[in-house]
Amino acid sequence: MPSTRTEAIPVNDGEMGAHLAVPDAGTGPGVLLLQEIGGVNGYIRDVAERLADLGYVTLAPDVFWRVQPGFAVERFTEETMGQAAAIVGQFDGEAGLADLGQALEHLRELPEVVGGVGVVGFCFGGTYTFLMAAEYEPDVAVAYYGSGIAGAIDRASDVECPLLVHFGGNDPFLPAADIEAITAATTSMSNIEILVQPDAGHAFDNHASEMFHDPAAAATAWTRTVAFLSMHLPNA
Repeated sequence: MPSTRTEAIPVNDGEMGAHLAVPDAGTGPGVLLLQEIGGVNGYIRDVAERLADLGYVTLAPDVFWRVQPGFAVERFTEETMGQAAAIVGQFDGEAGLADLGQALEHLRELPEVVGGVGVVGFCFGGTYTFLMAAEYEPDVAVAYYGSGIAGAIDRASDVECPLLVHFGGNDPFLPAADIEAITAATTSMSNIEILVQPDAGHAFDNHASEMFHDPAAAATAWTRTVAFLSMHLPNA
């Protein structure tokens, strides 16, 4: 079972906490895991363990530390979605992206990290995975249902690493027209792959939230994610 600890990441004007999961081998390539709007909750820690089980040293930063350090909701309901949305409304995107750039560098410098580093993110973190791929040159990136990607699609030409983007075909937060626009903008880019689960909605990987979880779509997408990471961020 992976070992875990809390990391303190120095950033421009403070310190950001993070959950770290280290594989049984003790070393491996690094993955920066970017949370949904629910924070670094049990679900995100479970994903960190999944990635550590694959051999990746996984760091999940507390992205909302400037607004409410340690904010987390364990299960999405209408009420907790509202709570999370209120936190997101106070989030400084420019400062937050800079924080994540420093978190990626912190990950690279951890003694357990051997080899390259990638970024994997879900929902809110899916959008920021795309932005990280455009801004900070990770070795690989996997973004799940980032509803803000369409609004930042002009950055696609800045993405040089292999990037896998997962969407649900019935996502109420991501219109089909947005998925079509993203696909059209990246179709000529051999480093970017778009994979749509036709019948899935938003946050289909989140097994902690019944209102979103789609086990079949989650399994299909995760199988492709594992293969993509294995190809572009292999364990030595």
